[in-house]
Amino acid sequence: MATIDFSSRFGVWWTSDQWSIGDVITRAREVERLGYASLFYGEAGGKETFTQAAALLDGTERLVVGTGIANIHARSAPASESGSRTLAALHPGRFVLGLGVSHAPLVERSYAGSYSRPLSTMRRYLETMDAVPAEIEPGAARPARLLAALGPKMIELSGTAADGAHPYLVTPEHTAHTRERLGPDKWVVSEQAVALTTDRETGLRRAHQHLHMYSQLPNYQNSWLRQGFDESDLVVGGSDKLAEGMVAMGDAEKVAAQVKQHLEAGADHVVIQVLGENPAADPLPALHELAPALGLS
Repeated sequence: MATIDFSSRFGVWWTSDQWSIGDVITRAREVERLGYASLFYGEAGGKETFTQAAALLDGTERLVVGTGIANIHARSAPASESGSRTLAALHPGRFVLGLGVSHAPLVERSYAGSYSRPLSTMRRYLETMDAVPAEIEPGAARPARLLAALGPKMIELSGTAADGAHPYLVTPEHTAHTRERLGPDKWVVSEQAVALTTDRETGLRRAHQHLHMYSQLPNYQNSWLRQGFDESDLVVGGSDKLAEGMVAMGDAEKVAAQVKQHLEAGADHVVIQVLGENPAADPLPALHELAPALGLS
């Protein structure tokens, strides 16, 4: 299993596309100071993921930086492999390459590509990465590769052709299922969205806003059906049942307890996505409040 130097079992998931990179680095330093071990972020047509990783790694001291995920349709497999090796050479143990097939509407609209046979596409992509010569960054260890794996076949591939999985929008039961399929020797880094509020209506509003886009994507719809939800939960924005299943809501102690359920289910590390009143809200106030409840210093 490729090395990841997590200093604690909790990290942060934050897509900061609407923030300047200088402000992102400033907040990443505070995330590190609070004791969170990692900062993961998405790639959906905003900041370029490898450039952002380089800036965050250079701007912090020990924070693990992870792509959650790098869209394989955005760059060639050799570019992903050589770029990730360079980041790993500069910052050993601190870069995690999360890869995903993304979603048909995004790929066809933003990347002018065709979306078909995602499992085969990912398998070929990984094989092409593996074929990049060792002379590219000689002597540097390859960074850990995690796949955005929701369905059983992609989870299996994350164990046979990668170093583990990065489940997103899943219950602790799904984390347990992923761990069972991967066994003890692969990484499982689960994402958990949180709404730090004791007002249920506020929590539900934030959760529905968060789920609005995802609830219209077939990959997530199918994942939620496999997780035990039904068609009635797949309305735009998700049902209240789905919202409460995907988003931990409450005060700091209650939210921390729900986050820890992923660890109890077998995750090695959990990245926390703070939901505010809008997608560009600053996550730091909630992260400050959560840190003591998670046992961070």
